[in-house]
This record gives sequence, C-alpha cells and structure tokens, in this order.
Amino acid sequence: MFNKILIANRGEIACRVAATARRMGIKTVAVYSDADAGAKHVQACDEAVHVGSSAPKDSYLRWERILQAAKDTGAQAVHPGYGFLSENEDFAKACAAAGLVFIGPPASAILAMGLKAESKRLMASAGVPLVPGYHGADQDPALLQREADHIGYPVLIKASAGGGGKGMRVVEKSTDFAAALASCQREASNSFGSDAVLIEKYVQRPRHIEIQVFGDTHGNCVYLFERDCSVQRRHQKVLEEAPAPGMTESLRAQMGAAAVAAAKAVNYVGAGTVEFIVEQTAYDQPESMKFFFMEMNTRLQVEHPVTEAITGLDLVEWQLRVASGEPLPLRQDQLKIQGHAIEARICAENPDKQFLPATGTLQVYRKPQASHFERGTVRIDDGVREGDTISPFYDSMVAKLIVQGDTREQALSRLDTALAQTHIVGLHTNVQFLRHVVRSPAFARAQLDTALIQREAAVLFQQETVALAAAVAAVVAHTLRAEQALQGHDPFSRRDGWQSHGVTQRRFEFVWQEQPRSARLICLHDGATLLALEGDTPVSGPLRFSVEGRGLWVQWGDTAPCFSELDWQGETAHLFTPQGATRIVVLDPLAHAGETAQEGGRLTAPMPGKVVSFAVKAGDKVKAGQALAVMEAMKMEHTISAPQDGTVTELLYAPGDQVADGAELLKLTT
Repeated sequence: MFNKILIANRGEIACRVAATARRMGIKTVAVYSDADAGAKHVQACDEAVHVGSSAPKDSYLRWERILQAAKDTGAQAVHPGYGFLSENEDFAKACAAAGLVFIGPPASAILAMGLKAESKRLMASAGVPLVPGYHGADQDPALLQREADHIGYPVLIKASAGGGGKGMRVVEKSTDFAAALASCQREASNSFGSDAVLIEKYVQRPRHIEIQVFGDTHGNCVYLFERDCSVQRRHQKVLEEAPAPGMTESLRAQMGAAAVAAAKAVNYVGAGTVEFIVEQTAYDQPESMKFFFMEMNTRLQVEHPVTEAITGLDLVEWQLRVASGEPLPLRQDQLKIQGHAIEARICAENPDKQFLPATGTLQVYRKPQASHFERGTVRIDDGVREGDTISPFYDSMVAKLIVQGDTREQALSRLDTALAQTHIVGLHTNVQFLRHVVRSPAFARAQLDTALIQREAAVLFQQETVALAAAVAAVVAHTLRAEQALQGHDPFSRRDGWQSHGVTQRRFEFVWQEQPRSARLICLHDGATLLALEGDTPVSGPLRFSVEGRGLWVQWGDTAPCFSELDWQGETAHLFTPQGATRIVVLDPLAHAGETAQEGGRLTAPMPGKVVSFAVKAGDKVKAGQALAVMEAMKMEHTISAPQDGTVTELLYAPGDQVADGAELLKLTT
C-alpha cells in the first residue's frame, strides 16, 4: 500500500479522498491555486503545494507542476478525483513516465472511452446494446442529414468529443436539422477543439441509469449495482439515487452484465461508471424498459456516495487497494443492496433565473448533523466552511447531501428534513428548489425521466412556501425580542410598548418578493401586542412568541405556532422554517430618505466572470430579447440579452476581460 499520495483536485472530492487516506494511514498532498490558498481541502491534507493562479488552466490543469509537486513531496501515486485531469489519457501516461501510479484506469481505457463515436463502435463489437444512430467518421452535412432522416425524428445531435451538455441539440423535424447541426458543430469546436458529431435516435421518456463497475489488475471485474440520475437540468445531474426505482432483478442483471462487458472490452482497472439511457413506455411498467449504452466515465463519479450507502463500502479505499496491486475485496455474489439512498447536489445558483450560477461569501452555512454513512442516515460531503467564498473560477457545487433509509419513502422524508436544516446565507442556492423536487408528486411516485424538471416546472419554480404573514410575524417578534433584551427591571424601561394607559402603534415597512409591504404593531397598556398586516387582504391578531436557542416560536392570531430561525444580512432577514425559507427586507425610512431612482439603460454582469464576446457594436439598433454579449463563469456560458428595444451607444469592455458582479457591460439608449 502507498505511504503518500497526491490529490490532483480541489473541493469536496479532495476532502473526500483525504478522509479515506487518513483512515488508512496514508499521507496526503494537496495542490491549490491562488483562489484556494485557504481552502478546506488544503487543511484536510498533510502537505500542500501551490500550483498556480486562480484559473484552472493556470493551476489545476498544469500537470507538469502537479507532477513536480508529487516528486518534490515524495508521493508515490496521484489520485485525480473527478473533473480536471481525471479523464486525460496524456496525464495518465505522464504519471507513469514520472514513476507515479495513476489511481485510475489505464491510459488506453481512457482513450478508448473518451471519444463517443469510437467507444460506441467498440461497445457494438462487445455486444452492448446501442441506441440506433450514426457514429461514422464521414461528417459531410448532407450525409448526416440523410442518416438523421433514416433514423427517424426526433434525433439527438451530440459532439463526439464532448460532455456536460455542450454541443448537444434535439431536432424535432427534418427541416430544422441543418441549422441545428451547424450550431452544434460551432459549440463543439469551441468547447472541445473538434466539430465531429454523432446522430442518435432521441429516446422518448428517457431515464438515465448508470452502473458502477470496478476492475483490478488480476482480471476481476464486478458491478456494484445501479444509480438513477434522471433528474437533470441543462443535461447535468441534480438528484441521484440507488437503487433505481422500479428496477427488476432481471433488468439489473442484464445491465450489470452489459456494464462488465463494456469494462472488460477495454481491460478496465479501478472505478468506472457505464451510463445507459433507458426507454420506458410507461412510468409504472418496469418490465417494458429497454436500455442502451450511452458512454463510460473513466473515473469516480460525483454521485458515488449513494453506491457506498447501499453497499456499506468505501469506493475510494477500493481505488487505493486496486491501484496498489491488490485484488478486488469482494466477489460479485458477495455484494448486497441495503436500503435506499438519495444524493442532492447543493449548488450556488438561482433556479428561478434559469439556474444562473451565483458567487459570494457563505456568511451562514449550517448543515444537518451528519453521521458516518455505514452507521447513520445523513452524510455531507463538502469542501467549504462558513465564511468561505464561492468564486467564479470553479463549478458551482457547494456540497452533496446524502441520506439513506430502509425504503425510498423513508429516504425521501429524511432528505426533505435534512434540506430544511440546511441554512445558507450570502448567495443564492438551490436548496429550496431541491425541496420542491423532493416533495413533488411526480418524484415521490418515481415518475422519472430526464425531462422531469421541465415537465413539472409549474410546481418547482417560483414557489414561495412561507407565507408573508409568517415572515412578518417572525421579523417583528425578533425585533421585540432584541428590544426586550435591552430593557431594565422597572416597568418604565420596558421596550415592548408597555405604558401606564392608552395604546401606541408602530409601523413596519418591508419588501417581500420585490413588493413593498407594511404592518402595524399595536401595543396595549397591559403589554399585549396586536399585529396587523396591511394590504388587499389585511390580517390582524395577537402576537405571541418565545425564544428557543437561535429560533423563535411565533403564534399570530389563531394560527398554529410556527418555529423560525432568522439570520440577518444587513437589512435582509433570512427566515428558515420547517415548511421552507424566504427573505424579507426590513426598511428603515430614515436610511432610505433622499435616495434616487436607479439609472436606466444599464446592462450589467449577472455574476463575476469573463466576457467571451459581444454580438453588437456601438451604433447598432437592437430588439428586446436580442443577444448582446456572452459571459463565462463557473465553466458555463451565459447570454446577456436586450431587455428592450434600443440603440447600443458604447461597449465598456473587450472580449477576454474579467468583470465583477454588477459591472456595466454596455450602454443602451431607448
């Protein structure tokens, strides 16, 4: 076994690998960029080496620096994690040339599975089922059009060298094919340096089910069952679970055998995932499901914890043992499924704005209490701490929340509870959106396919589960609690509105869901308080509250008591309840006196990032909705569109410039 390994990655996966290595008595070396100098993964390892500036291409992708770091620290092996260099066959070869063990598959296996078209031809020869399609080398547009027409619409165009949803288009009819092909090829060329594509039948009501495989250097290969990863946005996974709902023993055995055949076809060693697209004629007819090979990921997956949860195994430990030359710890007949596990990816993004990535500081980051996945029901994998910054240089994932139960229903309930206990303040996250998905009837009934989010949009987006009345009551109660904490012992120093006779009133002004609101607090001479919410449907009643730790028990009128926790960021109160979370801005009229209206005609960056290109120049007339500029942040491109008709008067940046959140990119007059 190794004495020391270098982890060529960052964030939660680096922390995850370091935890297993520490348990096994293996020393670890972290690498870090300028942006990650104080990161959690740096402190999780025994040593750390700086490898460059913040951009990945100047640090985590500079393998010559990483190999030098391994040599300088005496590491014997390199664990690539996922992303970055994990599926780079040249890096795997460079490790071997430097005398280092690459904790992953052989470079030949990475290369064989790296190109979609080549891998599908290889899988066909191995007898693995394929989606009907064209995977040929001839890329003549006319030929591709004929192949698509022959396959039958809808078809899916995919970049042969791509991933992450880039260079991918669904085409519904023949007349749309040429334009979609050109667009797909441009994006593929820009993203991967190759415009080669493949054409496949677009599977109706598809599920994304993947099989975890593991091979060793002794010729053994097993599958560790399946994961359902159908809930996706932008072709990227949101929720993953194991085992797959509705999976029959017969289908599991068939898919497992196909996955092992795929791995053996490339002499696979280590952890890998064979991804299948599964066609279903109806949600409640698992016997009708047909599976087709999609691709193989030659690395450990983000969602590997759900497999660990249902098997009780540590896949990173298996990786280390196999890479050091040991045989697989278990045979296929020794592997068993225990219960059900679900993983939710908590990301810094705004789902209600097309999942726009967010950056900022984790001013509050409170997590549910976790326990080890072999013994408990809740696990959190993360690479951040409260006070850390989510930067624009890397992906937007904050943490992975994994729960396990005896049944899927129990796991769903535990996941919703754990998400309710996850409190993040300082930037937008998808926590509440995840709760909407978990609570949605379609997901609860396991009516799964890759279009679930679009199909259930009406119950997933723009959903405010905390009533305005509850938010106002909690904020007012918090204000009164704070004031009472300052009062003296005599009645005349009381700050709760008490007076010897008469009635006093206080007015509170709020902004909730971008709308101004107001309420009156009526203090009676006996110390009782009434709260009246003004508006189209006024509500009033006695306000009662009590303190419990950081939270408040609030009862307003005849409503049932509600427990709330508040975290303040300036004038904004972030309210967390078992039912959901919301934000409410408390206005101080004196603080806002004399403010002027915001200047119009501005187009600003929605996040920190890099300007990729402008689609207009000064003097151009544009229409509302027309694309004006493209920005890149967190490995994704985002189009800035005109909010209204107008004329571009000035471009304030050039392509390649880094810009701050809120920076004005160009001027538009109407």
